[in-house]
This record gives sequence, C-alpha cells and structure tokens, in this order.
Amino acid sequence: MIRRYILSALLLTALTGQVSAQQNNNDQTFTIEGYYKAKWGYADEFIELFKKNHYPLLKKALEKGDILSIKAEKPRLHATEESRWDYRVTLVFKNIQAAFDPNLTTPYKKALYPDADKLKKEEQRRFEILDGHWDVQVQTVELDK
Repeated sequence: MIRRYILSALLLTALTGQVSAQQNNNDQTFTIEGYYKAKWGYADEFIELFKKNHYPLLKKALEKGDILSIKAEKPRLHATEESRWDYRVTLVFKNIQAAFDPNLTTPYKKALYPDADKLKKEEQRRFEILDGHWDVQVQTVELDK
C-alpha cells in the first residue's frame, strides 16, 4: 500500500513537472537561425527564390502571430570555404510549439501559390543550388546574473 502511494506520488510529481515545463515553453519565445550556403555564383538566385516563395509564407505566420520577427543577413566580408555561409535567416517564434509546427505555413500555400507544381519546382531549385543548410536553435545567455 505504501509502495503504491509512493509510486503514485512520484508519477504525479513527474506529470506536474511536465505540465509546468510545457506551460513555460508556451510562454517563452524560441529562436532558430537558418544558415544557407549556396554554390558559388548562385547566392543571388537563392535569395530571390527565397523572397519569392518562402518569405511570403513566413510573413503570413508573422501576421498570425506565430512568428514574432524575421531577419535576414549576409556577411559583409568573405570567409574560408569551410566556414562560409551566404545568408542567415533568424526567426523568433512565439513559442517552441509554433517553431516545430509542421503545418505552420501550410494554410497559406494554396492562397498564395495556386500553381502548386510551379511552387514545388521553384522550391526544388532553391535547394538544388545549395551546398549546405543548417538550423541552429539559439537561446539568450544572461550575463548580468
């Protein structure tokens, strides 16, 4: 009997901790930096396709409030080939759930791009001209505490 009580208490404590963590995640923003490395000579084509096909979808999620900010940057100077990237896109999501929602932009695709085949072909091209793409989840580090 005591053993069941202890197991029940431990289970309840674990579940309460998970709910609390989920609530905290719902209240905290979540930032992802996407890095894109285009094949030499194709960086301009990549960003034009990004602005044409992907950025409008992200803007719709921004308007809805699932994304809080979108920022794109490129390096001012060159780097070594191993560390080179052409564009960094930083997305700040309202929470972790929005960041990993597989349908974040799905509802807007049909309205923005009635020609789904053309969109698919252009998005395929956008990724064909990449040498690399990686996403980095970042978090703020408090330095004054």
